[in-house]
Amino acid sequence: MFNNKNVVVLGLARSGVAACKFLAKRNCNIIVNDMKEDYDSDVLSSLSDLGVKVILGSHPDNLINSDVDYLIKNPGVPIDHKYVLKAKELDIPVINEMEMAYLSIPKDKNIKIIAVTGSNGKTTTTTLVYNFLKKDNKKVILAGNIGYPLCSFIDDLEDNTIIVMEVSCQQLENLDKFKPDIAIMTNIVEAHIDFMKTYDHYKYVKSKFVKNQTSNDILILNNENKELLDTVKNAKSIKKYFSSKKKIDGCYLMDNAIFYYDEKIIDTKDIILRGLHNYENIMAAIMGVKELNCSTLSIINVLKTFAGVEHRLEFVDNINGRIFYNDTEATNIKCTQIALSSFNEPIIILLGGLERGQKFEDLIPYSKNIKAVIGMGECRERVRKFGESINVPTYIYEYIVEATKKAYEISSPGDVILLSPGSASWDQFKQCEDRGDLFKKIVSEFKNK
Repeated sequence: MFNNKNVVVLGLARSGVAACKFLAKRNCNIIVNDMKEDYDSDVLSSLSDLGVKVILGSHPDNLINSDVDYLIKNPGVPIDHKYVLKAKELDIPVINEMEMAYLSIPKDKNIKIIAVTGSNGKTTTTTLVYNFLKKDNKKVILAGNIGYPLCSFIDDLEDNTIIVMEVSCQQLENLDKFKPDIAIMTNIVEAHIDFMKTYDHYKYVKSKFVKNQTSNDILILNNENKELLDTVKNAKSIKKYFSSKKKIDGCYLMDNAIFYYDEKIIDTKDIILRGLHNYENIMAAIMGVKELNCSTLSIINVLKTFAGVEHRLEFVDNINGRIFYNDTEATNIKCTQIALSSFNEPIIILLGGLERGQKFEDLIPYSKNIKAVIGMGECRERVRKFGESINVPTYIYEYIVEATKKAYEISSPGDVILLSPGSASWDQFKQCEDRGDLFKKIVSEFKNK
């Protein structure tokens, strides 16, 4: 299907590089274009060696013309980019690397796709699905929005492989034929409007996830998310459900345990992951892997050891009875609210970072377990006011090193020390993951004291 074609690849991120290599094997005439100029010279050399023409630093007006067979768009490229609009005007298919790879999966190898999307929780759910199946000794690969680009696996796929994929709304925008055998949708809330332009369009794009499913396919849904149920009400697939609020015919949370139909899977006290949102992610993943005959023992073994996706309410360590969690990805107040709701233990919370007018007072309804507040970063003085407003000991520091050391100093056995800043990290870090890495490094040093 993609042999000997003229292709423009728009965006030279990881998926763009993988797409170029995939197309080069099929003797395509490839131009890759990106506004960014400072790419790794080894990557550029490897593409040049494959005969790929690389254009960086601009978007020439004449690049999209009637000779182009496909425009392969990076998911992060805006949906109203001039090349996208021009391609549609010329009836040139605009797809992404994932769609290209899906269309190239060999039909005779009995490949199964279990894919996850949603506004929140999709990375954790996808990771759990993959870990459950891997622990159960299934032949499984992780691709899509996490893992490696799907097209990097296509030429080496073995028979009976299960492909586990996270699919973002940006990827769904340019999917047309894609169809998962098992689709998991965690939830839908208003999100990514800056990219999708309207909430209605966002919901429409999410509905594309299941539009090609048939009555032979499975769709797993959050029974408590009405917006989600309305969005996919016309899906033709077999619908199955999970619920965090009541016993249902599916997976549910009851009496501090997770059940799959009438089978008790695990008590929540035995799960490292914390919080109702994570119990929903776990139930979604269980529903998915049970369709592939994953054993309950494998699920239990993973849940007793899985500390979470890195930097997202990630269990770090238990040192002298102090339990450390890294939630550096909580760059807004809503995420910190979720984190605070996940614990019943006394919490010493590290808050603050880039100053952008965060409303720390919105944490007050979630503050009943806060034992102390440590403020840091540009907005630390406003964190101080929040701490004082809830009448708990409050300390402020410019840097996370001093803030974390103070948290440990004032803690007692049984306390949770929680980095959930409610703030972006750009006042001191290039990315929030760097903040989380430093936090974990500081925590590791407490072991030696």
